[in-house]
Amino acid sequence: MNEQKNMMVEDQKRFVLPQMIGMDGGDDDLADDMEGLQLSFPQIKVPGGGSLVWELPSGDPQNPNYEKYLEGVILFSHNSNAYWPEGSEYDDNVPPLCQSVDGKEGYGEPGGLCLDCLQNQYGSSQKGAGKACKNMRTIYLLRSGELMPYRIPLPPTSIKPYTDFVNTAFLFRKRRIFSGAVRIGLTRETNTRLNKDYSVVNFTKLYDFEGEELAQIRSFAGGFITQIKQMNQQRAAMLAAGAAIPEDADGAPTVLPENGGHFVDACVLDGEREKLPA
Repeated sequence: MNEQKNMMVEDQKRFVLPQMIGMDGGDDDLADDMEGLQLSFPQIKVPGGGSLVWELPSGDPQNPNYEKYLEGVILFSHNSNAYWPEGSEYDDNVPPLCQSVDGKEGYGEPGGLCLDCLQNQYGSSQKGAGKACKNMRTIYLLRSGELMPYRIPLPPTSIKPYTDFVNTAFLFRKRRIFSGAVRIGLTRETNTRLNKDYSVVNFTKLYDFEGEELAQIRSFAGGFITQIKQMNQQRAAMLAAGAAIPEDADGAPTVLPENGGHFVDACVLDGEREKLPA
């Protein structure tokens, strides 16, 4: 009985990577369907209003899927910043005045090194003691048995919980963040000054990958990380070129050139647009 129970537990822990998924047609058929298209990461946003459920994209925009927890592997994460005109940061039709793909160098107005930027200092926000520039952390979560990772921009209020979790669950143990399966949930917090609820992301490590399974995930994550870094370099170059043309202000999202079979993420780095506490 115990042996059977242990086998069931092991089955639950077996993580299925994209290359392990059986497909009816194969890559050649997919290539035909993808010709002329750009693959972008499906995005999951941290909900507003203190919601405790995630909204996931589905085949029907009017009927998204809702889940209490997200489980999978965080393949990679990186900083990103965005600065909007005061009062326009929550308008989906208004692009950022300045944005950074790595949290280090901004492109647009004011642009330059993020560390030295006045809009990136505490107290620069007109609404409180926070920053006018939104500091975010973008994570890429791959769920077992799925082909494409989800892109999840963490707002400023969720960066510390993420940092504390990664330090404790992985870095202090000298392990990479992709070396374990995680569960991502939501906690409701209240901004007492504004009397408004907001959602904060929380993280739990489910288990570590070991042996052959860890080797497979390390190999997959390594290739993915290389592609993400290349994409961010391309985007930074395009933002730098666009920053020199102020009349080009149509608000269109950044579009990357053809990139073969690689991932392409063409959305603006705007992070979470739900209102955050000051």
